[in-house]
Amino acid sequence: MQQVKNIDRTRAQESTNAIEKLYISMRHLFSRGFYKPMGVSGETLRKSLLLLRPEIYGSIAEERVELNGLIYVIERLPEGIEECQFINLTADEGYKNSHFKPIIPPKRRRNCYRIDKDQMNIEITRGRSEIYDILTHLTFLFIESHKIQNRVTINEGENFTREWKHLEDVILHDKVISEKEKEVLIVHLGNILGRTFNEVLATYKVFSTEKNPHKFFKLIYWLGKLAIYEVLESKKRTITFSSVLVEEIGHHIYGEIWANEIKNVLNHYNLLERPIHIISANMHSVLNSIYAKNALQKDSISKKEFDLFQLLSDKKSKELQEKVKDFALRNGLIFVDDNSGTNIDVQIIDTNKINFDILSFKKRENTEENPVIIVMDYAFGEQAYETMDELLKPYIGESKNVHLDVKSVSIMGKAGILEGGKGDIMIPNAHIFEGTADNYPFKNELKKEDLEGFGVKVFDGSMVSVLGTSLQNKDLLKFFHDSTWNVIGLEMEGAHYQKAIQSASRIRGNISEDVQVRYAYYASDNPLETGATLASGGLGMTGVIPTYAITQKILEQIF
Repeated sequence: MQQVKNIDRTRAQESTNAIEKLYISMRHLFSRGFYKPMGVSGETLRKSLLLLRPEIYGSIAEERVELNGLIYVIERLPEGIEECQFINLTADEGYKNSHFKPIIPPKRRRNCYRIDKDQMNIEITRGRSEIYDILTHLTFLFIESHKIQNRVTINEGENFTREWKHLEDVILHDKVISEKEKEVLIVHLGNILGRTFNEVLATYKVFSTEKNPHKFFKLIYWLGKLAIYEVLESKKRTITFSSVLVEEIGHHIYGEIWANEIKNVLNHYNLLERPIHIISANMHSVLNSIYAKNALQKDSISKKEFDLFQLLSDKKSKELQEKVKDFALRNGLIFVDDNSGTNIDVQIIDTNKINFDILSFKKRENTEENPVIIVMDYAFGEQAYETMDELLKPYIGESKNVHLDVKSVSIMGKAGILEGGKGDIMIPNAHIFEGTADNYPFKNELKKEDLEGFGVKVFDGSMVSVLGTSLQNKDLLKFFHDSTWNVIGLEMEGAHYQKAIQSASRIRGNISEDVQVRYAYYASDNPLETGATLASGGLGMTGVIPTYAITQKILEQIF
């Protein structure tokens, strides 16, 4: 009899399997219409997340509460969500026309509404990636809440620890506490969370605001309280998906409205039949690169170019930023406010009105008729396909239909890097979908040597397009980096953009087959490096040089 061969799976294989299960589970729960995250229906999601142990969620699989991950998640969810037993994900269903005041998380542009003390509604207008993002964050939050519940209940809920009673007394009675009493409470929280005094104090300071100095105390209390209700009183937290959302998702409703508005503006200004270059980037780097020297001639004389951009990137430079915007609006810039729900603002630049004499790059003599530049703000995951697919479709007018003369599409974004550090640059030659072997090779007009000489490291190779930044896993990323896939980084939109560009140019004939593509990313984090994940904080001024270096090279190639 042949002996059965036991195959030991590597951590990378286990992680791939966990991501696939997460993906399938989330789609199943979405189709079902509701689920209870800490009940039987949410079990696969919880187990997969605990098996995957994403870097951003730190100690999720340990008994102690994860603090950096908590900061990251809370900044991306609406304020007060920890108090809500019912969370309802909806489409844009008209809440903006009601008395409900929108709550917008600091690090994610999405409208949320507190319906009553027990229910939070979150509007989903950016596609499935936004749903995956929210569900993984909520699963993490609820897992952490049950850690708190486990640490504060005694004798299966017959009593509670002294530390918890003290915290409850302060929160429920909204007590004014002295500095000494605050430190006593921080000591108690250290015991509840399994963390040191310094760790809890540092987290308290991050959450503290002028209006709500004890926000962290309230957050921990309500997370623990709702977990206690779940365990002891079977008041399960429930996530529901509205029927309108279930029907609308995947049908490009918001992307179509967004793209049509852009084409209507182009038509209104007689720009529709001019050569067009599309750039996906932030809302300041192209603007400043083209207009800042002209708008701020006195400041630009005394400063080197990147010093001027650094000055404009400072939050204290609002007055200078407004000067540049005002000048740009008088010299070819058209700002298209987003009213579609995509949360993607757009700038249209008529380059006929640009003064090239004062720019750091010159217009080539043999270049095409002065083109139009469309700068679109960052898309979110799968939303990149929806918006780019709709934008590249012909304009359907009352008297005629017009195919856009799209000459190039340039994508500049933030990404996780697998070799190097924050602020370094990645130049991809292919995108690979995470969890599959689906791949999109392309000819990148940007080359590694184009971005050398700016004082940052530059890497070239392939990039992985992931389901969400919250699913970064060290073992899987190490496999991608060390294997023949030659992966240099990970991001969320690249493969989606390329899928739309390829179908529009090579299959559907919406744009020319000769369309040029440019992709370049600057590193926001290194998930393979302890302490360098997204949860460790933002780029700050480190991102200025790579952002403007990439922008400058894109504009040089356009002109």
